[in-house]
Formats: sequence, structure tokens, C-alpha cells
Amino acid sequence: MVVLTARDEARGKAAVSKLQDGGAKDVVFHQLDVADPVSIASLKTFIHCQFQKLDILVNNAGVSGIELDVEALSGFNNNKEIHLESFVPVMIQQYEKAKECININFYGTKRMCEAFIPLLRLSQSPRIVNLTSIYGKIQVIPSETIKTELRDADNLTEGRLDNIISSFLNDFRTNNVLKDTWPTDLSAYKVSKVAVAAYTRILERKHEEMCINCVHPGYVITDITWNTGKLTVEEGAKGPVMLALLPDGGPSGQFYFQTTLSSFE
Repeated sequence: MVVLTARDEARGKAAVSKLQDGGAKDVVFHQLDVADPVSIASLKTFIHCQFQKLDILVNNAGVSGIELDVEALSGFNNNKEIHLESFVPVMIQQYEKAKECININFYGTKRMCEAFIPLLRLSQSPRIVNLTSIYGKIQVIPSETIKTELRDADNLTEGRLDNIISSFLNDFRTNNVLKDTWPTDLSAYKVSKVAVAAYTRILERKHEEMCINCVHPGYVITDITWNTGKLTVEEGAKGPVMLALLPDGGPSGQFYFQTTLSSFE
């Protein structure tokens, strides 16, 4: 049984209906906003009451952290060769959007894991799949000091990761996002996804009995890419689904590029 979630109840129920009409009968809807602890608690209560345990948690919620100049964006229409970074000239980066991006992409993932690990422990084959990005690799961070900390997976802690994120947000708020410290375009998105990847390694170290991985699904045709992606939703789902269904004893604490084992670098 799959529990499909969405912030918007109408859109979530419509998605479930479409899946059920296509033959996927074992899917139900429950509202979820990963930025809202009360919403997370409601979902946890539902799953505990209905199923008593959770086997697989896929953390897929995410936002870009930017706004686009709509007028300038129209110039990209019908251009099949663009990529997310093609939007750099028309990106509008603001502190509130950056804070929201970190809160949803990273802390939303963290809240979900913390809430559902007790139910995952009741499963015989618990799995966590965290959606990161090609921009979630350590190499997108210019600072050699921060890179060194992120590479030290055996000693990196949640507290230290929180400090890195706080430092970024403080620099962003004070217009001090320097090119030798932080990525200067898609700044919050990249930092959030690097944090998700790092958190995946921290989690795996703490919960060796679980299979916990992160994955870049590819450049998918969705709202977050303004529908300029190259992969269909079905193609983008292949990596997360593969990791969700890994056999017992499979790889854990790893970074995947779609369905291929990659590196955190």
C-alpha cells in the first residue's frame, strides 16, 4: 500500500484517482506539508493506526528557492536546449525564499525522518530514500573548509550540519554570499541538497539496521524545472523506486545518479 501525500488536498486526491484509474489500486491519499510539524504528526498517526508500521519512506518534497522574471522567462519558451542553470540571468534570489527552500528541502526531510524512524524500526526491511540533486554534490560548495567538513562523514554531526546551514542563511541575509564560500546561483537550492546528501550519511551511520540512500532523479519535467526537464516523471522515478526496493543487505549510505551508484563528490 502506497500513501501518496501532497500539500494541496484536491491535487493529491486527483493524483490518486488518476493512478487508480490506471490500475494502481493500492494507493491512498493523506495531506502532508513537510514544513508543518502538526501535519507530519497527523500523517504519522494515520499510518500508525492504519498499518502499525512503515516499510519505505521516500522524501521527495522540494522547492527551488528562487523566483523567475516571468517576462524574461517567456524568452525560454520552446527552447529545448535549456537546463536549470540557463535560468541564472533571470533568477531572483531573496532571503525569505532561500529560508523557505532550506526549511522544506532539508529540514522537511529531517522532520520526516525523525518522525517516522520509530515506525520504520517496526518493519523487517526499512528503507529511506532521500531525493537530492546533481547540485547536491560536495563540489558545488566553493569553500575548501566546508568541503573538508562534509567529506569527513565519520565525524560529521547533525549539529555541525545545522551550523553550516545557519552560517549560509546568515551570509545570505546580510548579502555576504561570496563566490569563494557559497554557490552564488541557485544558492539555497544547492546548499539544501548538499545538506540532504550529508544528512543521509549521518542517518545511515546512526541506523545501520536500515537501508538509507539519496538519489539524483535526473532533470525531470516537473513544476520545479518549469517543465523544461529532459526526463518524464516515470523515467525520473526509476532511481527512487529502485532504491526503495533494494534487497536486504543492499548498498546503504550511498549517493545515486538515477539508477547508477555515484559519489558524494
